[in-house]
This record gives sequence, structure tokens and C-alpha cells, in this order.
Amino acid sequence: MIVAIIQARMGSTRLPGKVLKKVLGKPLLEHLIARVKRSRSIDKIIVATTTRREDAAVARLARSLGVGAYRGSVEDVLDRYYQAARTVKAETIVRITGDCPVMDPEIIDQFVDFYRRSRFDYVCNVNPPTFPDGMDVEVFSFAALQHAWQKAKKTSEREHVTPFMRAGGFRTANIKNEIDISGLRLTVDEERDVSLIRKLMAFFAEQENPDFGLPDITALWQRNPEFFSGNQDIERNGGYRQSLKNDRRIRTGMIQAVKRNHK
Repeated sequence: MIVAIIQARMGSTRLPGKVLKKVLGKPLLEHLIARVKRSRSIDKIIVATTTRREDAAVARLARSLGVGAYRGSVEDVLDRYYQAARTVKAETIVRITGDCPVMDPEIIDQFVDFYRRSRFDYVCNVNPPTFPDGMDVEVFSFAALQHAWQKAKKTSEREHVTPFMRAGGFRTANIKNEIDISGLRLTVDEERDVSLIRKLMAFFAEQENPDFGLPDITALWQRNPEFFSGNQDIERNGGYRQSLKNDRRIRTGMIQAVKRNHK
């Protein structure tokens, strides 16, 4: 069974409640779920949220849209993914984050097809990225997820789910886009991101193309790059970089503690 697991929660340092912010009358998470539903290769969709009270709304929305909801650890997102996948006996997992409301289902299908035809444990488009931020897709086996769940120790590995897979001796592949447009930002972390997504969806609604995909976005960017200028200075993967800094602080603290104990 191929299961898309969408991690989504109300808590966010920069933009609390972002996954339920409404654009064109619907929460961003609803837009994302509708797009993932259009994938031909996904057997089941689960929204993996947390046990915090505020995230009951995320689980309710998921169930109201006919998809599964799993509530687990707040900080240990790797455990949340593992438990969600184990609950439905997933064999292959497609990881998508809830802040990517214009995800192209064709990318999901292309990656799953590549994964099926290959012998890789983990396939992605983020290492390094050439697709826009907001079109990140990762496909991996349950066995790889389970091994990472058992062995990953660093805070960054537990919080961001897949870094251990990319560095832990797995057979991995990174798919590149035809052109490098990794500087194009289509994810949601700040109000400026919401403004761009609202503008983008309204534009394609006027074009009677609500199911627009990456080729449509790329063509618009090539014709009118200024359309996307409102949020392009925001750092990509800022949360992951912060986690890496936390790893270093923890390691430094442990080393200093050992030195004090040996004095």
C-alpha cells in the first residue's frame, strides 16, 4: 500500500495556524489534500498531526474530507510518521508537508513511478533541490522509515523525519527538475507566503485553470518573474537549519559536561 502522509499542525513559530488559513474560501490544508487526492498512485492519505488540543481542528478537517488522521508526538515527528504508517500497514510512504498547498500531483506520480521501477530505498527532490520550495516530495519504504525510527538520535533527525535516511547508508536517489527553479518559493511560513499563494490561486482561477500544476507555474514565472517577488527573500529550510544549530549546541554541552566531570 502506498500512503501519502501529510504532516500538519497548528503550531508554527512564524505563522501559527497557517495550515487552516483560508484562501478562496478553503483552508490551505484542504487545497493540499484535494491535490494529493488527484494523484493516481496514492492508495491512502493520512494527515499526521499532534496530540495538542489545538490540533483537534486539523484532525477534524482531515476526517471531514474523507482522509485519515493520526495524532502523535509534537516534537518527535519521525515517531509520528512511523506510528501513522504502522497503523495502516503502509509499504511505501510519500512524505508531504502541510505547508505546500499548490503541490502538483503529477510530481507525486512521477516520483512514485520512478521509485517502483528502481531499487532505491529513498527517492526525493530535495538533496539538492531544483524544484520550487513547496514542491518537495519524498518517497521511501516502510523498512527505511522503521530503521530511521530505531536508529536516528539527533534532534534534527527526529524533527525533520528523513535526514537520517539521506545519510544513513540507504540506497537513495535525487530527481532533478528540467531547470533549476529552487529559488521559487511556493510554501507557507509567513504572511507574505499566504499572500503569494492567494494571488497565484486567484490568477489561475480567473484563467479557469484551478488544477494548475508546476508547468503552468513555471510558464508564468518565465513570462512574469515579478509576479513572485513578494516572498523570494525568505530563507529556504530555515527550520531545519535551526535544528542543526540545536544539534551542535547539544553536542557542545555534552562535551563540556564530560570535561567538567573529568576535572
